Amino acid sequence: MMRQYELVERVQRYKPDVNETLLNKAYVYAMQKHGHQRRASGDPYFSHPLEVAAILTDMHMDEATIAVALLHDTIEDTSATRAEIDELFGPDMGKLVEGLTKLKKLDLVSKRAEQAENLRKLLLAISEDVRVLLVKLADRLHNMRTLDHVPPEKRLRIAEETMEIYAPLAGRMGMQDMREELEELAFRYTNPEAYRTVTERLRDVLERNRGVIGAIETDLSDLFVKQAIYAEVKSRQKKPWSVFRKMETKALSFEQLSDIFGFRVVVANIEDCYRALGAIHTAWSMVPGRFKDYISTPKQNDYRSIHTTIVGPSRQRVELQIRTQEMDRVAEYGVAAHSIYKDGVKLANGAGHSISKDTNAYAWLRRTIEQLAEGDNPEDFLENTKLELFQDQVFCFTPKGRLIALPRGATPIDFAYAVHTDVGDTCVGAKVNGRIMPLMTELKNGDEVEIIRSKAQVPPAAWENVVVTGKARAAIRRATKNAIRKQFSGLGVRILERAFERAGQTFNKDKLKPVLHRLARKDVEDVLASVGRGELPSTDVVKAVFPDYKEERATQAQKPKEEGWFNLRNAAGMLFKVPGRSGRRKERGQREDALPIRGVQGDLPVKFAPEGAVPGDRIVGILQPGAGITIYPIQSPSLTAFDDQPDRWIDVRWDIAEDTKERFPARISVTAINAPGSLAEIAQVVAANDANIHMLSMIRTAPDFTEMLIDLEVWDLKHLNRLLSQLKDSSAVSEAKRVNG
Repeated sequence: MMRQYELVERVQRYKPDVNETLLNKAYVYAMQKHGHQRRASGDPYFSHPLEVAAILTDMHMDEATIAVALLHDTIEDTSATRAEIDELFGPDMGKLVEGLTKLKKLDLVSKRAEQAENLRKLLLAISEDVRVLLVKLADRLHNMRTLDHVPPEKRLRIAEETMEIYAPLAGRMGMQDMREELEELAFRYTNPEAYRTVTERLRDVLERNRGVIGAIETDLSDLFVKQAIYAEVKSRQKKPWSVFRKMETKALSFEQLSDIFGFRVVVANIEDCYRALGAIHTAWSMVPGRFKDYISTPKQNDYRSIHTTIVGPSRQRVELQIRTQEMDRVAEYGVAAHSIYKDGVKLANGAGHSISKDTNAYAWLRRTIEQLAEGDNPEDFLENTKLELFQDQVFCFTPKGRLIALPRGATPIDFAYAVHTDVGDTCVGAKVNGRIMPLMTELKNGDEVEIIRSKAQVPPAAWENVVVTGKARAAIRRATKNAIRKQFSGLGVRILERAFERAGQTFNKDKLKPVLHRLARKDVEDVLASVGRGELPSTDVVKAVFPDYKEERATQAQKPKEEGWFNLRNAAGMLFKVPGRSGRRKERGQREDALPIRGVQGDLPVKFAPEGAVPGDRIVGILQPGAGITIYPIQSPSLTAFDDQPDRWIDVRWDIAEDTKERFPARISVTAINAPGSLAEIAQVVAANDANIHMLSMIRTAPDFTEMLIDLEVWDLKHLNRLLSQLKDSSAVSEAKRVNG
């Protein structure tokens, strides 16, 4: 176990003016508090925070961060309190330790909602002080290094969580070395057989190619000496998880991989990066399509480097990365490499330590925090954040030259939402490189994208299955919910207007505000949407506003006005005749103030019964809780199921413009003669009449005939009757009739 003076010496190597007093005090306090506690391995518990601190010294973190690492388990696992730490180390460090404690309470769980809540807290804490992330990742790394001592079922859960969240989060923050080690350790436990196989193959390849690797390093170094470029050349081997993931995603065998080995060229400055690139491409042939310049267009995690692949000295493909020393440091340590040490200056996020808020990694973090503020539920947030974490990138441009980084597979819809949520919500089309392209087009590096907008647009719910970014998916989901809520709210207004009219009152939204508590709703729109969805009876709203109101509802005990019929009022106060046991349904006249139905594309949440309804039919609406209104033709036998639920009946009428482009559903039954070409002749009659077959099913087949059900889309009742008449005249048809229920 590392001693006190050894820890101080580790920090002094990169920060000579270290605050020894702070480190010594934190060391002694944490050791005393953890006392005789033991880890699952049997080691003293204090060895864990000490190892976490050591990991952070390798990242050259300041003494305040090292002290937090030493203290991070004290509130959770010992008698230490936040007040005590505030008094001894200051409120800034107390806040950090408490923040890490809150995270641990939900740590290592498999339930999605709890895992999502843990991620929420982590990201919120990071947004206040990035040192929370650094300590958390170092804590997770040491736990993964000692995972062998944990019970098997818990071991797998920790490894999966590490692979799903913490490793990609480290990558998003630019901490590539941390990410690779976390992935490799997790891979050992999530798929041990694959890990062993890939590791053995990599070991064999390294032994066979050791001489080739050395020769390439020498040839590259000699080239740079001739060009008077000071450069350090280092070889590297792909990690087992990286190899396995590439084999799986690209369906390659181990032998087909051409980039198991790569070489890193580290130079003094950016100018030398491009000089080195020119020298390499002059000496050896470049592999087309394998060049990427992340210096001119950095990745979102601030990674900068030039990537190229050449046919190298030994006539095999060689992958190269060219970068400066500063770029190399950022590639390894990510946000930790952006630390600025200011001796004796107390900064907003802690004593003597600051992280630049202008980095790309922080820009991503801020966008993620914005999603938190927009109120996604925990499961949606977890799903969307994972989408963001795992994606590689393409770089596209707006017409004004603004760079937009997107995940691979992104569409113009993703691009629109990346520019701004309002741009995405109003997107109706896109131009890619000056040409109008489908919104489903997969964008490529360098594409210039112009979004075509319309204020009348509402994002279709189907877009949610097309986009690949979490931001776009969350925004589409919210817009869809808002649109549906607006529809139900509009329906609720119309229902309440009629209900208040029947009560002899005038409806006004302001009348609902004083009675929200009686209706158990948070705002007026919530009341309206609940009425529209059928969750809140309109009579309850009337009674809440006018407590003395008494509903006039006829019962079967009252004398019916017609034999076999009873008068009932629905939830909107509308009068209906409902048949008794022996009565038959009769056609009813429709009131002028009935709700106007324009079809499924109108402004009401409407759908049609399975048998359909077309303009010209006498219709009635049934309020379906949570699903809007279902429209039935008045003669439908299906309506008998709602005879004892008068509150659900809604008086509706057609409101169809003459130039409407919408067809309406109808169901017909056709008995066809069993002869070759009969089905084709039926389809030809339907097509000749400008109708559309939506679905066809055979319900009974005999040697001489076949009975089939056909769901059609027609303009109106006249159109349907004309089609039925021509079907009856067809030699292939024995009978054709409309089906009602």
